[in-house]
Amino acid sequence: MEYDCIVVPSPVGELTLVARGAALAAILWENDKPNRVRLGEMRADDGCAVLLETARQLREYFAGTRQQFEVPLDFAGTPFQQEVWRALLTIPYGQTRSYGEIARQIGRPAAVRAVGAANGKNPISIIAPCHRVIGATGELTGFAGGLHAKETLLALEGIALSSDREALKTGHARRRAVHVDLAQGCLF
Repeated sequence: MEYDCIVVPSPVGELTLVARGAALAAILWENDKPNRVRLGEMRADDGCAVLLETARQLREYFAGTRQQFEVPLDFAGTPFQQEVWRALLTIPYGQTRSYGEIARQIGRPAAVRAVGAANGKNPISIIAPCHRVIGATGELTGFAGGLHAKETLLALEGIALSSDREALKTGHARRRAVHVDLAQGCLF
């Protein structure tokens, strides 16, 4: 299967948006590991409607005017991975969940490590907000885009990081104003 893609700048580095047909299939990080997300052949297509709409909604997200995304998604993965990724979609903007909470939410409380592995393979980062998943003690854990990108995304959503670890852990972090310098690359 062939995929369409465009590359867009953002405050967390260049993002490659990938579509299969009329649905978003992936958001890849600038320094993504090869084969983290398995895709077929990709071709540049700056006229693909779903990619242009995704880029518009991401601009709004980074500008602080969008909290939910409304684009069709095409998750390609195992049934378990898809279950985890659908659970990510239920984490509200500005809140966090632990891997254990996600495992319990999907009815597999002993599958914490498997949830972490599925989270790491999430093909549609930001929109399926894997950045909102943290360790059980509130620590920031691995992230395909890098911990700096995860911290930036959480800060953009007003999640206090270093000053209130308990609030971060419980998903009730204090909201605070965050300035994202749009001149630093969010002009797509």
